[in-house]
Amino acid sequence: MKNKSVLISGSSTGIGKACALYLDRLGYKVYAGVRKESDAEKLMSESSKNLKPVILDVTDSKSIDNTLREIEADTESEFFGLVNNAGIGISGVLEAVEIEDVRKLMDVNVIGLLALTQKFIPLLKKSKGKIINIGSTSSYLSFPGGSAYAGSKFAVRAITDALRLELNPFGISVTLISPGAVESEIWNKSRSYKEKIRESIDPQILEDYKELIKFGKNILEKIKPIPAIEVAKSVETALSSLQPKRYYYVGSDCKAAAKFSKLPGSLKDKMILKKIKKLGK
Repeated sequence: MKNKSVLISGSSTGIGKACALYLDRLGYKVYAGVRKESDAEKLMSESSKNLKPVILDVTDSKSIDNTLREIEADTESEFFGLVNNAGIGISGVLEAVEIEDVRKLMDVNVIGLLALTQKFIPLLKKSKGKIINIGSTSSYLSFPGGSAYAGSKFAVRAITDALRLELNPFGISVTLISPGAVESEIWNKSRSYKEKIRESIDPQILEDYKELIKFGKNILEKIKPIPAIEVAKSVETALSSLQPKRYYYVGSDCKAAAKFSKLPGSLKDKMILKKIKKLGK
């Protein structure tokens, strides 16, 4: 894979970092998108010289253009893969979350993914390359208290399905990799966000949703995140496969969620509400 280069957005921590370092070890030329020089330096200290950090903010068109120019100038390797991993996670009942936070979430998770992909399609046409979008359990199953995040991840799934057909005539494959709970900073940031909300909102809202809040806490306590390297392995499988799957599920919880999502809607609602009442007592 030494002649193949791959761009991974959101490579500072978690899944993105695991993918960058794993693909680097396998011999890919990796362009690791990070937002800070300190993250770039840390990545370089843990990787080979073949990995090149790039300062990339998917919400900034100039930043995307700079990254594109840098990769276009690379004459030693063929640009072959785009891994759309950059994302943020906020959750909470809609009545409590700040709409500006929701706008930021959508800007990164959805608009940023589209903007970055759009710019790199011409290069991928030349190589008949691959686009890999990182989804989530929330790409298949939307739980109460997670409408904004699930909305963004359902959108990523929809985008993947549309682009897979749209770009098929050019030999570009488009795949969705959906991890369940993964060892990542996104969990700590999500918890911190929820704590911040609870400290600032009307106490009556906390009272109104106390059953749902307790349910959420019980679920989080039972979740056992898997190492991010497991997602990286699925990314590499999709990159190296002649015919990648449409969807890859990583982790037992995501597989269960995808299966559960196929049940009739009314039955799913009843089961979820029953579980909330049971665990929210």
